[in-house]
Amino acid sequence: MDVTDQERHDTRLDRFVDSYAERTNGMRVSAVRALFAVANRPEIVSLAGGMPNIKDLPLDSIAASMAEMVATNGTQVMQYGSGQGELPIREQIVEVMSLEGITAHPDDIVITAGSQQGLDLVTRIFCDPGDVVLAESPSYVGALGTFLSYQTEVVHIASDADGIDPAALRETAARLRAEGKRIKFLYTIPNYNNPSGVTQPLERRREVLQVCESEGILVVEDNPYGLLSLDADPIPAMRSFDDNVIYLGSFSKTFAPGFRVGWVLAPHAVREKLVLAQESATLCPPVFSQFAISNYLSTQDWKGQIRVFKDMYRERRDTMLAALEEYMPEGSTWTHPAGGFFVWVTLPEGVDSQAMLPRGVDARVAFVPGPAFYADGGGARNVRLSYCFPTSDRIQLGVQRFAGVIRNELEVMSTFGVRVSPTKSRRAPGPGPDLS
Repeated sequence: MDVTDQERHDTRLDRFVDSYAERTNGMRVSAVRALFAVANRPEIVSLAGGMPNIKDLPLDSIAASMAEMVATNGTQVMQYGSGQGELPIREQIVEVMSLEGITAHPDDIVITAGSQQGLDLVTRIFCDPGDVVLAESPSYVGALGTFLSYQTEVVHIASDADGIDPAALRETAARLRAEGKRIKFLYTIPNYNNPSGVTQPLERRREVLQVCESEGILVVEDNPYGLLSLDADPIPAMRSFDDNVIYLGSFSKTFAPGFRVGWVLAPHAVREKLVLAQESATLCPPVFSQFAISNYLSTQDWKGQIRVFKDMYRERRDTMLAALEEYMPEGSTWTHPAGGFFVWVTLPEGVDSQAMLPRGVDARVAFVPGPAFYADGGGARNVRLSYCFPTSDRIQLGVQRFAGVIRNELEVMSTFGVRVSPTKSRRAPGPGPDLS
C-alpha cells in the first residue's frame, strides 16, 4: 500500500493527550520560570526572579567543611535516610524557628525538598477535587500552581496595607459555606509577602487567627523570608501563637536554594500523614543536602551570615525604592517592604502589565506581570519587581528602563484617546484596593 493511502492517526502534537489524569488540566507554567530564558540574557536587566544572592557566602570555608564531612562520614551522608528527615537537622531547625518565637519539638518536624514540596504534601493530604483553598490577595505563584494541580478552587481574600482583611475573611468563609463548599485551609505569607512585600502586623495576625479558629479553618503559614527583616526585629510567627498552625520553613533564602531543604512543622497527627506522603513521593528527603546544611549550621556563623544578607538586601531595596521615586510616572504606586525580596507596583490606570511585558523585553528589562499571582484573573495593573539578585547599579538601570516602558504605554494611550487618571500618591504602604 502506498504511504499516501494509509489512514493517519498522529495529527495531535501529543499522542498521549487522552491518557493524562484530569488533574493535569490544572497544571500551568510558572510565569517566573517562563521568563528565565529571556531574563538570563546578559543585555536584559532582570527584576523578575526571586533568586537569592549567594555570592556573599564564605564558599571556601563551606567547601572545606563539607569535604571533611564527606571524608569522615561519607557512608552515612550519602546513604538512604528517614522519611521524616534526619534528627540532627530537625533539632537545629528548632533553634532556627525559636528566633521567631516558635517553641517546637524535633518530632513534629518533617524535612522536605524545599518548602515547595512541603506545600505540595500539605495540599495532597488535605484537599480533594473541588475543595476550597483560601489565599491572600495577591499570593505566591508557586502555591497557586500547586493548589490548581490538585483541582482545588482558590478563593482570594481581600487584603490591605496590613495583609489579609479579617472582616473579608469572615464574610468569604460564610458565603462559601452557604454555597455548600468545603474550605480546607487558609494559605498565607505573613512576612514580606511574595509578591506584595506586605507584612501583617502582630495584632492583625492575632485577628486572622481568631477568625480562623471561630470558623474552623486551618492556617498554613509559609515563611521563607521571616529572618530577612530589613528594618526591625522579626515579628513573631503565627505559629508562635497557635500550635495548630501548619508552618512551612526553608533554608533557600537564608543559606542557599540549591540544596532544596525545607520543612513542615505540624500537629502530631498531621505530621504522621505528611511522613507517609513523603515516603510515597521520595522515600526520604535528600540526605546529603540535610547533612550539608546541618554541617553549615554547626561550623559556620550562620546568624552572622544572615546579618550580611540583610545588609546587602537593605541596600538593594533602598536603591529600588529611590529609583522608583525618581523615575516612575504619575499614577504609579508601590509598596515599601520591610524585608524579603519584592516590591509590588500598581501601574497608572489603563496600563495592562501582561500586554506590556513584550515591550519590556524589547527595552531590555524583565518583570513579572501581576496576573501570575492571582487565580481569578486579577492583577492586570500590577507588577512584581525583585531587588534580591541584581546589583544596585543594575537595579537603578532596570527601574529606569521599566519606567520608560510605562511612559511609552501612556503616550500610546494618550495618542489614541485613552483617559488616564493619575493619583497624587506615588508610594503606597501596602497593596490597598489596587489589588483587585
